[in-house]
Amino acid sequence: MESQRYTVKDREFWKIILSLLFASLFIFANMYAVQPLLPVFVDEFQVSVSTASLSLSLTIIGLILGLIVLGFFSDRNGRKSYIIYSLLGSAIPFFIIPLTDSFTMLLILRFIQGFALAGVPAAALAYISEEVDRKNIAYATALYISSNALGGMLGRFLTGYLTDHFSWQISFYAFAVTGLLLFAAVVYLLPPSRNFNSSQLSFAKDIEGFLIHLKNPALLVVFGLGIVLQISFTGLWTYLPFYLEAPPYSMSLQAISYLFFAYGIGVIGSPLAGRAAEKFGLRNVRLAGVFILSAGIFMTLSPYLWMIVVGLCVTCLGFFTSHSLTAASVGQQAAHHKGSASSLYLVSYYIGVAAGSSLLSPLWTSVGWTGLVLFTAILPLLYILAVTLYRKKAGSTGR
Repeated sequence: MESQRYTVKDREFWKIILSLLFASLFIFANMYAVQPLLPVFVDEFQVSVSTASLSLSLTIIGLILGLIVLGFFSDRNGRKSYIIYSLLGSAIPFFIIPLTDSFTMLLILRFIQGFALAGVPAAALAYISEEVDRKNIAYATALYISSNALGGMLGRFLTGYLTDHFSWQISFYAFAVTGLLLFAAVVYLLPPSRNFNSSQLSFAKDIEGFLIHLKNPALLVVFGLGIVLQISFTGLWTYLPFYLEAPPYSMSLQAISYLFFAYGIGVIGSPLAGRAAEKFGLRNVRLAGVFILSAGIFMTLSPYLWMIVVGLCVTCLGFFTSHSLTAASVGQQAAHHKGSASSLYLVSYYIGVAAGSSLLSPLWTSVGWTGLVLFTAILPLLYILAVTLYRKKAGSTGR
């Protein structure tokens, strides 16, 4: 028998939000901590831009594998344990990485760290969909996504700031200690699952249930949008430090790190988007977010630094609006194996991160900032157009 789900009026609702906020703060700070350090890695380890970018993309590949494995097992073993041990497992490599002088070893450890990171995103959305009242799921998801934005912002800023003042190794030690403290906090705060129903099916049937999501056209559209959104967003932010450290801007790493505060707009925008979706409809607000994202990216073509900053803020507002509502729609579209469905969405989402960080390197090398911006701004619009035309064609065929 299902227990009553938590609403915004319940204390446990806010304990869930606070716990997941702490968890995702660290996970996403951890994940993107190396992004502003890519020029540092190029100089210190004498590697190419493409090789340096692997410190992010290999972490994402490890995360993708972790999402598939841990998302599958979270449908059998519960959610809370995967969330808390993900924090512990992803904090430990931060103690080890500064001790190596081999960039290959750094990449291996970042890959392992990526796999460990996956426990939080693999289980968090499913945990919310099971424990939170349906009327408040979009809001709770938006709050969770806003903490993703805050974590990404703080991770990028702190590594840039600490590296400029001390060293990148010191920044990693700071992350390690913080991770252990947040692990203890989440163990204490996060309520146990009350509505989780462990799968009693065989592994073969569970895998079949996992893969059946790939036959759901509505979910496939959502997965595709996750890829596209992250290719554009990650591509812009990955190559921004290289663009701004060169003339005519010649900005320091510390100055560039301040630009990541634009993510604060996402922290505000995600919960507002959740509320707006309750009033105007999830699909309508999500579509508006995509258009805002593209508009913000186009604004970074300006030669004026202040306009680039405004464009980055607009980009973050559009991205976190569209991403939070896309993530919220997964739980609504999936009738079963919600952990697996959430993991598949996140797999697609992080495929976009890996592509945006490494696969766009040839584009950056060949056509520079202008070509990169045009590609990342137009790509989401083309995807929305293609989906719209497909739906119209499918609708006319159905009639």
